[in-house]
Amino acid sequence: MIKTEKITYNAIKEKLQVKKPWDSIIILALNVLISIPVFIILHQNLIDPEWPLHLDRVLIFLSLLIILQLVLRLLKTIIIICLVLYLLALLYGSAFGDYGFRSVFEDYQAMIYTMSEDPNPQDIIISKLLPFPNKSEILDAVDYNTPAVRNFALSATTKFFKEVKGHHDQRKMIQCFAVFKEIRDKWNYVNDPKGREYIAYASESLEHFSGDCDDHAILMAASIRAIGGTPRIIHTGGHLYPEMLVGDMADLEEANYLIKEVLFPDESRGKEIHYHIDEHGQVWLNLDYTASYPGGPFMSEEILGALTLN
Repeated sequence: MIKTEKITYNAIKEKLQVKKPWDSIIILALNVLISIPVFIILHQNLIDPEWPLHLDRVLIFLSLLIILQLVLRLLKTIIIICLVLYLLALLYGSAFGDYGFRSVFEDYQAMIYTMSEDPNPQDIIISKLLPFPNKSEILDAVDYNTPAVRNFALSATTKFFKEVKGHHDQRKMIQCFAVFKEIRDKWNYVNDPKGREYIAYASESLEHFSGDCDDHAILMAASIRAIGGTPRIIHTGGHLYPEMLVGDMADLEEANYLIKEVLFPDESRGKEIHYHIDEHGQVWLNLDYTASYPGGPFMSEEILGALTLN
């Protein structure tokens, strides 16, 4: 009886083994497939020490490859089972909307692109914000729940970037960028009446797409909020401009890739992405009328006040 069990075990072990040199090739391929998503998770959650040429990330990735290679060597007798389980996990994620093949590919693209094309943060420490000028009037003017503003924002999402495939997790971000593009393409800067601060409602600005910086900021904020985004309006003293909440640093990587490679490649070529980080670590992207792409250069960097609309 004991002998039969031994023979059966050896027979199973023999069937699970892969002949040389295919065992080394499969182990290397599986190593790379596992290392990439693990590296993405580490990259997004570890503090960036800002070493030159991202050498810290290179060392992390090489260490992962070496460690996993040793582990997989020890498991080479059941390498087929490991490979099948890994592929099944990605297939399950792809089928049911979790982390799958497309997610691995998109995250890897964004991560590699951001490591070579760093976004540019601005001053993020604000000791004390001043009272926001005309706060109540501006809040009233951001009439995002009116049919006119909602319908305008919806039309922008069907006009631009609707054909962009993949990037399912960034759908709302892409639609907000479509709103930015529509307003940017149409906006005509016109001064307020002499001696008076005229604050136009967002629904009013839709008629001619004209006005000064506060009118633009109000329209942008209302339109983005109308489709589920979170905008805020920044006060710099003599200028107001809108920003959009992107999320955390991992979301910024996605935004950086989308802007520079997919949605605004011509406008952003060779340029930096500009943003602020608030006290909670959330990233806010510049959407000023002076910017030709989301995250374009700030017209005025000093923040004196911030009015968040959520």
